[in-house]
Amino acid sequence: MTHRISIGPYHPALEEPYKLELTCDGEVVREAELRIGFNFRAVERLAERRNFTAAIALMERVCGICSNVHTLSFCQGLERLAELEVPPRARHIRVVIAELERLHSHVLWAGIAGKLIGFKTMFMACFEIREKVMDVLEAISGNRVNYAMNRVGGVNRDIDDPAPIQKAVADLEREVAREIVPVFTRSRTTRARCQGVGVLPLEEARALAVVGPTARASGVGQDIRRAAPYAAYEELEFTVPVETAGDVLARLRVRALEILESCRIVRQALETLPPGDWRGPTDEVEFPEGTALSRVEGPRGEVFYSVTADGENDTPRRVHVRTPTYANMPAVKVMLRGAQLADAPLIQASVDPCYSCTDR
Repeated sequence: MTHRISIGPYHPALEEPYKLELTCDGEVVREAELRIGFNFRAVERLAERRNFTAAIALMERVCGICSNVHTLSFCQGLERLAELEVPPRARHIRVVIAELERLHSHVLWAGIAGKLIGFKTMFMACFEIREKVMDVLEAISGNRVNYAMNRVGGVNRDIDDPAPIQKAVADLEREVAREIVPVFTRSRTTRARCQGVGVLPLEEARALAVVGPTARASGVGQDIRRAAPYAAYEELEFTVPVETAGDVLARLRVRALEILESCRIVRQALETLPPGDWRGPTDEVEFPEGTALSRVEGPRGEVFYSVTADGENDTPRRVHVRTPTYANMPAVKVMLRGAQLADAPLIQASVDPCYSCTDR
C-alpha cells in the first residue's frame, strides 16, 4: 500500500525547519522530496546596504555553528579585491580558529548522531566535550559562538600565550580518541544501525557535486584545504579521511577521524606560530571595482563567496553565498530511496544539514 508521509517543517526528527515529503510502500521509502525556504532572512541583500566593515559582522550571523567560516570567506574575497597580503601570524591564527570551529561543529553533530542511533549517553558525552571546545574559543576570542576574529587583512585578536591552548587541545584530543572515535568506528551497535543505510554511491556523489564529509564518505577526496589552500594550510601536514562505502557509517567515520585531524592541525599551527604583525592594515582599505571569489572548507564542506565592489561606494554592490548544505541537499533524496521509514531521520541528519544558513 502506497502512502505519503510529511516530516516537517517543524518536527522532532529534524534539527531545523525544512520539509521532507516521503512516498512509501509500507515501511519502505520509494521517493523523497525536500522543501526549504522556511527561514529566509535576506542576508545577502542586507549586506549590500552596509559598509564593508559592518558587512563582516553581518556575514558572521549567516550560521551560528560555523560563523567564523563566513567571515573568513568574506574577508578573503575583500582581500583579493584590494590585493592585500595577510601576515603569516594572522594566517596561522585563522587556521586555529577554523579548526576549533570544525571541532565544535563535528562534536555537536556527533552528539546528535549518537542520540539518533540510540546512544543517549553518547549525546551527553559529546556535549560535554563541546563545552570544552567552546571554552577554548572563548579563551582566545572572548566569545563562545560568534568569535569576531576576522578582519580585512588580518585578525582582531592575537594568541599571546599558545601553551594553555595547546594543553587544552591535547586534552580534547585524548578525550575524543577515548569517548567518540571508538563508538563511531568500531562499535558493533553502530555498525548494525548504520552500515548499508542511506547509501550514496560514488557515481551519484560526483553527478550531484556533493561536498565536504558527505562527498569524502562516498570516495570523493575533495578538500579545499588541499585543493586550493588558503590561510596557512599549505604549510601544515594533515590527512584528509576518505571512505568508500557511502553509507551513514562512512559519514560517521569521516567526521570522527576529521576531529582528530583538526586537533593535529591546531597543535601544528600553534607550534609554528610566527612572530610579527597580526592585525594587518590599520588605515582604511579601498576596494577597486571588480569581483572576487573565495572558497573555504567549512565543517560541512565548501563555502563559496562572490564579492563585488563598484569602486565608488563603501558598500558591496553584490554579495553571493553558496553554503555546503545547498550542494548536499539533493543527495538526501538519493540516500532515502529504498530506505526504511524509521531510518529517515538518521539518514537526513547524516549530511549534517544547516538549512538556516542555506535559507540565508
